[in-house]
Amino acid sequence: MDYRIAVCDDQQEARDLAQDCAAQWARQRGYSVEIQPFPTGDAFLFQYEDDKAWDILLLDVEMPGCSGVELAKKVREENKRLQIVFLTGYADYIAEGYDVSALHYLLKPIDRQKLFSVLDRAAGRLERDGKTLLLELPDELVRLPLYEVEYLEVRGNYVTVHGGGRAYTVKKALSALERELDDRFFRVGRSFVVNLSKVRRAAKREAVLESGSVIPLPRGGYEALNHAILRTL
Repeated sequence: MDYRIAVCDDQQEARDLAQDCAAQWARQRGYSVEIQPFPTGDAFLFQYEDDKAWDILLLDVEMPGCSGVELAKKVREENKRLQIVFLTGYADYIAEGYDVSALHYLLKPIDRQKLFSVLDRAAGRLERDGKTLLLELPDELVRLPLYEVEYLEVRGNYVTVHGGGRAYTVKKALSALERELDDRFFRVGRSFVVNLSKVRRAAKREAVLESGSVIPLPRGGYEALNHAILRTL
């Protein structure tokens, strides 16, 4: 497996340590990696404009100019796959990570084994996010990443897959498409399969997804959905 890792920290010593730890982790796991250091958030964003193919970002929170949190918010506007790990000397910033779906916070000075563990999780998520749903449409073949799929809806002999800001309708049994999904998806009644990670709110009669889409819940559906969500935490 090949990974591209960016290390963004304005402190040379911390930057070198994170880069060295990431390289050692890759050697121990047998991964091929490209690791590139950046002294500021602005330096990373400058390159990111033309080169968005990064897998893991080890990101200092406090930097002059564009802070780590500001950088992460800009990246998250268009990139949900990048695994962001915040590096900070202050625990006060941990709440900020929820807004940008940060994988983890590591307090400085970095503990090598803790970073190894977080990088293992990042690699696991990247592998999982590499899975796609193959959709054969009348005039095109689409590979839709599973992490972009919000929900599937069946109507008669057709299934509409909602994800990536679009809707794709295919003539295929819902059960056949379900076999291509993973454990982040949950069947809601007879007509819907939802991505549990996209559920913003679950009420007795409906589930509201991140896009604002509303999925009706059958009798007993709330309890089942709620338990499924809790199992993913």
